[in-house]
Amino acid sequence: MLTSVDTELMRVLADPLRLRIVTLLAHETLCTTHLVEETGARQTNLSNHLKVLREAGVVETEPCGRFTYYRLKPEVLDVLAGQFAGLAATARANADSKRSCP
Repeated sequence: MLTSVDTELMRVLADPLRLRIVTLLAHETLCTTHLVEETGARQTNLSNHLKVLREAGVVETEPCGRFTYYRLKPEVLDVLAGQFAGLAATARANADSKRSCP
């Protein structure tokens, strides 16, 4: 059985700023203003990254007056963690397997 990791989700999370956003949102729900303060990123840049995270299903939004709050969807990370755990289990099970050279 082959186990693979969601490469699109990995690409989304591979960006340092997006990973920082995800890390911050793991601790609390934040609005764009908070994320600008915490990351030092420009608002337009941050909004573009949040759009990518939203489209990938990593975060969800909550309108609150003139602000938009962002919340991390932990179940998405659970799926990714499960995929990595599956790869680790496959590696352990096949640790002694070696393909012969021709």
